[in-house]
Amino acid sequence: MPRLLIATATLFSLAMGPAHAGRVAVEVVDVEGRPVRDAVVSLEPLPGTAAKPIVPATRYVDQKNETFLPYVTALHAGDSIVFRNSDGTRHQVYSFSDLAKFEFVLKPGESSPPLVLPRPGNIAVGCNIHDMMIAYLYVTKDADMATTDAKGQAVLDGVGAGRYRAHAWHPQMRPGIALPVQGLQVDDSTPGKVTFTLALLPDPRGMSDREHIGY
Repeated sequence: MPRLLIATATLFSLAMGPAHAGRVAVEVVDVEGRPVRDAVVSLEPLPGTAAKPIVPATRYVDQKNETFLPYVTALHAGDSIVFRNSDGTRHQVYSFSDLAKFEFVLKPGESSPPLVLPRPGNIAVGCNIHDMMIAYLYVTKDADMATTDAKGQAVLDGVGAGRYRAHAWHPQMRPGIALPVQGLQVDDSTPGKVTFTLALLPDPRGMSDREHIGY
């Protein structure tokens, strides 16, 4: 709908030519120009561009001070996720996502068994004991991916020459909105920069669950 804020994306080259093979700089800002942390940007190879092989890896999400760390974890399809409890209290980690339904009750110092995430999508994760705890897993089939830092920046290194479609995702984008995308040509002529501007909903974190504090 035209009245809704829509995530947009623009591509800026640092010179007249396409992006330098091996490195693509990424910047993500909101509609007011402020840096956006925890945005995931990935590069989908288009026909004619060789896709990189992906070796499955295990990623970790910790729980410290009743907070999931990191807030957003980017994974490749086929990767595994492990949840750790570094708090002095019990946590009950769960998701009702269609992509992966799970529940792990973790005592202090415990870790969950590895959970394989076989296909792309995003997963909201919560704690049944501490309702203010929330995290997200973003699973992509693209080999080249990165998550932005506090300055809204990231760097994709080792990108092969070819044509790509760049995608951006953030958990505070409006539900149902199409992911912003843009084309990108990578070769050996000059470095490039991909900038996405995202319209985001308010951050859901920080609302305390008074009933469960102290569990």
